[in-house]
Amino acid sequence: MELTLEDISKRFTGFTAVDGVSARMHTGVYGLLGANGAGKTTLMRMICGILNPTSGRVSLDGQDIAALGERYRNLLGYLPQDFGYYPNFSAEEFLLYVAALKGLSNTAAKRKSRELLEQVALTESARKKIRTFSGGMKQRLGIAQALLNDPRILVLDEPTAGLDPKERVRFRNMIANLAKDKIILLSTHIVPDVESIADQILIMKKGRFLMSGTAQELTSSMVGCVWNYRLTPDEVERVGGDVVISNLKHDGPYVELRVISASQPAADATPAVPTLEDLYLYHFSDSAVPSLGQREAHL
Repeated sequence: MELTLEDISKRFTGFTAVDGVSARMHTGVYGLLGANGAGKTTLMRMICGILNPTSGRVSLDGQDIAALGERYRNLLGYLPQDFGYYPNFSAEEFLLYVAALKGLSNTAAKRKSRELLEQVALTESARKKIRTFSGGMKQRLGIAQALLNDPRILVLDEPTAGLDPKERVRFRNMIANLAKDKIILLSTHIVPDVESIADQILIMKKGRFLMSGTAQELTSSMVGCVWNYRLTPDEVERVGGDVVISNLKHDGPYVELRVISASQPAADATPAVPTLEDLYLYHFSDSAVPSLGQREAHL
């Protein structure tokens, strides 16, 4: 199975949300990483057929998803950023309702709902009204409804919003298990959510893909550009605008800095192992390190 984005763009009046994006996806987890407003949600809505591209096309195994119609939608599971629910339904009632909309038989709907409620740790709350749920519980229910039809293509827009650290680990483990026979596209601006489970990471900014690759491939572009060193608080105030401060930690009379810089920022600065977060901060920081641009591996 191959999901293909062929130079797709989406333009609104006076604004281009997605600008000439191309990619090929096979079984596995694809992390779509970018700041709010990067165009991630618009792109995912086009992949789900909710929005039509202004130009280009989305295809599955060579066939336009618009032409596939219902056959494509039957393969799709989608969790939008703000999924709709009925507050007076219980979690169980809601899943049975969504299962009916997706065409599951009554027997299959009940079985699948029970399995998924257990999978997202909502079994004990199955008969409670959704209006009583915390934000994290609602998000887990949203993940469950996206999985009801056992989709081959799973599109998740900011799926870990509202989840505490324990819930996010549970979610990542669940996604890793599901990825054995699915194409999973996970959009987020939370770096650890994609760093640990994504087979491929797509970095999106201002409607375009800047880079793609594994976490290791992407961070390798930052080797020699991340540094640690110690300064006094007064010296920190004079750190130039040609570096991006990745982390700042007070240690007695000193401040330990982790910075991104194309060259050694101080004589006592030591090179650090770059992380995906360093790469993210470089691309989405208000500061800029222009000379690093040539180190990017563009699609």
